[in-house]
Amino acid sequence: MKKGNIFIPAALSFVLLFNSCISAEKEREPFVPVDYTEEDAVNDEIDSVRKLLEKNSVNAFWRSLLIKEEVPENQNALLLYKDAENKVIEDFSSAIKDSDYMNALKLYKSLSVCGCKDPALASWSEKTLRDLAFKNVPGLSSEWKKQSVQELIKGTVTVFVDKGLKIEKGMGYADGVLGSGFFISEDGYIITNHHVISDLVDKKYEGFSRLYVKLAEDPDTKIPAKVIGYDSVLDLALLKCEIKAPAVFTLGSSADLKVGDRVYAIGSPLGLEKTLTSGIISATDRQLFMAGPVFQIDAAVNSGNSGGPLIDENGKVQAVVFAGVQNYQGLNFAIPVEYLRNELPFLYSGGERKHPWAGAYGKTRRAAGSGMRNEGLDVFYVLPGGSAFRSGVRAGDLIVDLDGKSVTSVYDFHRYLMSLESDTIVSCRTKNSDGEESQHLLYLEQRPESPGYEFYIHDRIADSMLPVTGMKLIQVSAAKKEYIIDSVIKGSAADDAGFSENDTLKIVDFQVSEDRSMAGIAVYAKLRKKGYLDVSIGFSTPLDSTFYF
Repeated sequence: MKKGNIFIPAALSFVLLFNSCISAEKEREPFVPVDYTEEDAVNDEIDSVRKLLEKNSVNAFWRSLLIKEEVPENQNALLLYKDAENKVIEDFSSAIKDSDYMNALKLYKSLSVCGCKDPALASWSEKTLRDLAFKNVPGLSSEWKKQSVQELIKGTVTVFVDKGLKIEKGMGYADGVLGSGFFISEDGYIITNHHVISDLVDKKYEGFSRLYVKLAEDPDTKIPAKVIGYDSVLDLALLKCEIKAPAVFTLGSSADLKVGDRVYAIGSPLGLEKTLTSGIISATDRQLFMAGPVFQIDAAVNSGNSGGPLIDENGKVQAVVFAGVQNYQGLNFAIPVEYLRNELPFLYSGGERKHPWAGAYGKTRRAAGSGMRNEGLDVFYVLPGGSAFRSGVRAGDLIVDLDGKSVTSVYDFHRYLMSLESDTIVSCRTKNSDGEESQHLLYLEQRPESPGYEFYIHDRIADSMLPVTGMKLIQVSAAKKEYIIDSVIKGSAADDAGFSENDTLKIVDFQVSEDRSMAGIAVYAKLRKKGYLDVSIGFSTPLDSTFYF
């Protein structure tokens, strides 16, 4: 069964990767920042942003603000800024009129953070809009009531995706996908995993598919259901069937869940309905998703358990189970309920949930000699022309705050972004190497499916290898693609492959898997750890990571 976007270790066989790959060679056109001392360059940028205004008012508003800050006396720049601000205000008023409070919330936040004082915003607040946007979201307003495990089991379902017949060697076989799910509202909203229903929403899938659920108390009846919203990154999906739920689960809070705490998984392993297994939290920090850590559990979980609830002693949902790693018994995982809480408003809005990002790469910085005390998000690399770059964030900066909320780690940054949509402007505070603080207005773009691939094709090889492999290169020969390694980030693919500072290498080949999830790199190198002997090395690395933000 498919597992969603689970990261594969960089030690994956280089040879196997190349069984199905595409070349990633491309002529790079480096991003050239606007020279604000040149009048023609400023006018070209103003024209570019004005063309953008009708397509994306928030992005144009942000870009116009950046221009205004650079050339505050330029009347064309001031006029562009005012026009862009008015367009966003107009969009905000339209969203309020249409009761589209999710969109209104995004626009209000973007205007407010940029200092807009227009009367149209005066009678609103972020809290008011958020309350309105989340008011009818299933699962967020449910009050907990004491229910026995037997009662809760009635609130689980078997999710069945009927894919018709599969022909093998001239014989037809029933084809389908089994998973689990659970009701979060009386009117029939159900949570499951994205990978259970992925064929239904995959635009590339051309076969037959129908979605049904089977109640725990009536496994013989197939009830038609539909997909409301889905998130492939966090492997979550919201379904709806037109029945009254026999029991409803309440979402808990797993913030205080610790290793060793008792948990229970309910689901339909191999289609066996009403199966209850118990175990403990084995670990709380397994890095399997882009957004942050998930739980490892020792409760028995098999194919078909995916999407079922993981509950605590009080019956509250603490996580959503997804099936364990195939061929490894007992190695099972669950998605913390906090992720689901953040996701529900977006899933309820319908369609695919697109995550925001700033176009950068970095890791948590820990204070020297402090053990585990975090200082902030250390920026190692910024994509030229990306949002963070245009905002003035640079490699070497330390991000310590987003919209007034403290950022002590890369996970803090991701957690805050999970509550936001792309096409939103936020405030970002940084410190440089001298400890001087700066404030930036950061526009959140839509996160690409393969951020590492974007780094590679939109930057020079020497620079893009830092976010892709974890090694910072200095070019020796452009024609021969020869480099010296300036530094290697601990725990990166380059570190795992044995590279170290001052090694020399020549990049022989760079290939990307067809789905752009992995890159295979072939180099000819002289490694210090190998006595500077000439060696040929092939290694692979995922093109998405929790360290891309």
